[in-house]
Amino acid sequence: MKVLITGSEGLIGSALSTTLIRLGISAFGFDNKLEPHHPHYGDILNHEQVTKAMQDVEGVVHLAAVSRVVFGEKNPKLCWDTNVEGTKNILEAALASPKKPWVLYASSREVYGQQEELPVKETAPLIPVNIYGDSKIAAERAVAQATQRGLKAAVVRFSNVFGRICDHPDRVIPAFCLAAAYGTKIRIDGKDNLFDFTYIEDVVQGILSFLYHLSHTDASLPPIHFTTGEATSLGKAASFAQQASKYPIEIVEAPSRNYDVARFYGDPSRAETLLHWKPCVGVQEGMRRLIHQYQLASHIVQGEHAIL
Repeated sequence: MKVLITGSEGLIGSALSTTLIRLGISAFGFDNKLEPHHPHYGDILNHEQVTKAMQDVEGVVHLAAVSRVVFGEKNPKLCWDTNVEGTKNILEAALASPKKPWVLYASSREVYGQQEELPVKETAPLIPVNIYGDSKIAAERAVAQATQRGLKAAVVRFSNVFGRICDHPDRVIPAFCLAAAYGTKIRIDGKDNLFDFTYIEDVVQGILSFLYHLSHTDASLPPIHFTTGEATSLGKAASFAQQASKYPIEIVEAPSRNYDVARFYGDPSRAETLLHWKPCVGVQEGMRRLIHQYQLASHIVQGEHAIL
């Protein structure tokens, strides 16, 4: 099987690429973070590049996006163009490709917005509170319209994925883990805010379940989110970082940001029923592993400096 991964240089894309290659599946990257001369360079807003990349693949995992709420707030036009128009480019190219590849679209728990009833099910109303969530809903609708035209596709909604040092260092869990690894302060924007943090290895296993379904059956799937069903407050996550650190970590509290959802955790039962997926790594253990990764990386860098 040959699979195209858009956003292949990101947190999920890089982890998925490594896993697919280990399984003997040809994984082709497509990312505008690469240098233009790189063979896997590509921009989903460039229809010609998308069409060319789609010619010889059986499936597409579409992860490329303006991938953070804060980025969407800073540049709403780029967020909308990339997440909506870029996704439409992917869908149109897949429909036009001779091999008719399936498409797995990566959405987000941000589509739910601030729900009154927790844990959130996939059937909850979609009431986003920011441009990022709006763009993800519009892209999901484009996927649904493409399936009506004959495309085999599915939607997965991610929830606060973490677990690798290639992540953005200012995202909440990486920031807490970096502080624990290096002995710096932790800043919490809303210590009582609740989230459903999912570990990267669990998420990759869930994507593999999607890929198996899309490759081996014609049955359609409704949107499915990967969540643990466990709510972790930012205050609790900070305490996990403190406990795992060899340093006395100071915590500084700040108010919540007004464009963020304050409380979310999801019901994972649909993923278990339809994909036989269950999360295996809890947030505390996942943070412990990530802190260890940062510490190892620091030791390697220090060793290289010593050699020089």
